[in-house]
Amino acid sequence: MASLNKVMLIGNLGKDPEVRYTPAGTAVASFSLATTEKFKNKNGEFEEKTEWHNVVLWGRQAEIAGEYLAKGRTVFIEGRLQTRKWQDKDGRDRWTTEVVGERMQMLGGKGEGGGGRAGGRGGQESGFGGGPAYDEPAFNPDDDIPF
Repeated sequence: MASLNKVMLIGNLGKDPEVRYTPAGTAVASFSLATTEKFKNKNGEFEEKTEWHNVVLWGRQAEIAGEYLAKGRTVFIEGRLQTRKWQDKDGRDRWTTEVVGERMQMLGGKGEGGGGRAGGRGGQESGFGGGPAYDEPAFNPDDDIPF
């Protein structure tokens, strides 16, 4: 039976990425990402609903995130959902579902996103190999679709 585990998100960081290193020296970055849906309610008024997603990046992507991403920065994340089990301080089993990023692309221009650490690298993309997989233009929701 076929299955698919794929997540694609465009949102804003809720906090600066937290970068840690495994005992083997692999970088791991984690941060929260907010996506907002805008819609009209029954009364015809616009409402917003924000969902928060926990995102984890590994290796070179984690290092790039730690260096260039900051709270408020807009980013595209493509990856997969993963649920992991852990124990709290009282020894109770807990589960966390997070997005394991396989591809990241920073969106927006210089200085966008309040952190100032972005350094003008808007459009920087990171894949498994640590560098751009191919030259892809930055996402622009105002672009006309040719069909």
